[in-house]
Amino acid sequence: MTSPDSSTGRLAGRIAVITGASRGIGRAVALRFAEEGAQTVLIARTVGGLEEADDLIRERGGLPPVLVPLDLREGDKIDELGGVLYQRYGKLDILVGNAGLLGSLSPVGHIEPKTWDDALAVNLTANYRLIRSFDPLLRQSEAGRAIFVTSGAGAKPAAFWGIYGASKAGLDMLIKCYAEEVARFGVKVNLISPGPVRTKMRAQAFPGEDPLTLRAPDEVTDTFVELAAADCEANGTIVSLS
Repeated sequence: MTSPDSSTGRLAGRIAVITGASRGIGRAVALRFAEEGAQTVLIARTVGGLEEADDLIRERGGLPPVLVPLDLREGDKIDELGGVLYQRYGKLDILVGNAGLLGSLSPVGHIEPKTWDDALAVNLTANYRLIRSFDPLLRQSEAGRAIFVTSGAGAKPAAFWGIYGASKAGLDMLIKCYAEEVARFGVKVNLISPGPVRTKMRAQAFPGEDPLTLRAPDEVTDTFVELAAADCEANGTIVSLS
């Protein structure tokens, strides 16, 4: 199979940061963005997973990615990364906030405080910290684009989904407010609700489900490319793929 020409892809010349990039949807988006010509900056806690993504991108002819082993609960490290990216690139064209934690599926009164804190830290607070650090860089781009991964769990109450649902509902409101704030600067900010996808988190939530009945992560990447492209005009929307 012929490798794609990264110089002519839809995202050629664009700098893209992707969180949760070591597996699942995050890795699929990283591979697709690299195939479309983007210079990717991959963030995840797992070094081995990042290195696997690096190998795949290089094998497919993409630009060598920048690997950032980082726990998104460490907000100060996110701040430092914004400074590093500014020194290296002077801008950021695309931010994909994909990393997430399920927490625990249990009655609200049974949720352990640490489980609550960790899920909110990754699903909500980390995305605020990413915005805080990278907003000035997105504004330096001629077409800054930010995409955040949400879930239908944040839109419809369901028993035992309190922690995940609350974190995603909070994310939806945070991102919609941010979209309103930056619209006049040419930055476009949107959310994607991918629906059932064959990921580790999905298996954790639905352990009896046959994963082969679900879409693979690479089957949902088209929408990420559309929202990351310089010609995207959508802003403040939730795109549901379910």
